[in-house]
Amino acid sequence: MGSYGTGAKWFHWVTVVLLAVAMPVGFVIQFLKDDAKTVFYAIHESAGLTILLVALARLAWRLRHPPPPLPDHVPLLLQRVAAGVHHTLYVLLILQPILGFVATNAWGFPMRGDTAYLGLIELPKFMETNEALAGAVQTAHNWVAFALLALLVLHIGGVIFHQAIRRDGTLLRMV
Repeated sequence: MGSYGTGAKWFHWVTVVLLAVAMPVGFVIQFLKDDAKTVFYAIHESAGLTILLVALARLAWRLRHPPPPLPDHVPLLLQRVAAGVHHTLYVLLILQPILGFVATNAWGFPMRGDTAYLGLIELPKFMETNEALAGAVQTAHNWVAFALLALLVLHIGGVIFHQAIRRDGTLLRMV
């Protein structure tokens, strides 16, 4: 059974770590007191923008280094589901940070000062405050977060299914 290369594995696990930071922080921000939110926004936004950069680099890598084919013993339906989940994950990993970045700017809080990228890099403000647009984009950002979470559950469920039930070694392709 073919294994993913070192580069693909690196991109995968860096993405996992970044999502493990960005998603929980993003889900709890709304429940924090205003004076505690800034540090959480800084972490969430920096992790999100890094996810975008890593996802784009990962996609470029994948175009030049195609993944190994799934083994013949994996049924065609499972192969198609896996491909669909993976492709949709790529789309959402790129779309989600863009929506967040637009929403942040539309709310009037570009990544500057206390929320500069990685605490160091101030990004240019590219629009004036527009609360109507901000609300719409924020809603889309929230829905994509739940879609991303659902896909991650499917992905992890697929890993568990292959490892614990089918026992076909699929997990070993990425570790």
